[in-house]
Amino acid sequence: MSMAQKIKALIVDDQVTSRLLLGDALQQLGFTQVTVAGDGQQAYEIMQKDPHHLVISDFNMPKMDGLGLLQAIRANAATKRAAFIILTAQGDRALVQKAASLGANNVLAKPFTIDKMKAAIEAVFGAL
Repeated sequence: MSMAQKIKALIVDDQVTSRLLLGDALQQLGFTQVTVAGDGQQAYEIMQKDPHHLVISDFNMPKMDGLGLLQAIRANAATKRAAFIILTAQGDRALVQKAASLGANNVLAKPFTIDKMKAAIEAVFGAL
């Protein structure tokens, strides 16, 4: 079993198209355990019931944005060790710095390529 097959991934994005693209990219990288959520609040509820190893979350979402989700996950003993990659269309250095200060493991810019996603994940987990 490959590393990718062992990792439970959670995709969080309010845009259906983005969720589909992210899911397809993860599938191409060999991930078989992928869950999706439409906003940070839904993702947090999923993480409470079934902690995942990897969260790939959009920054800008209704109800709870990516940074709010990151803070909530890091504040919970059961989920604080999950790898967290923030996804953003904004090339905003302040956002990147804020995400890093809150404990994000990596930042992935939209539009992303499968190679860039793979590199962002491998920077956290090692070779897939």
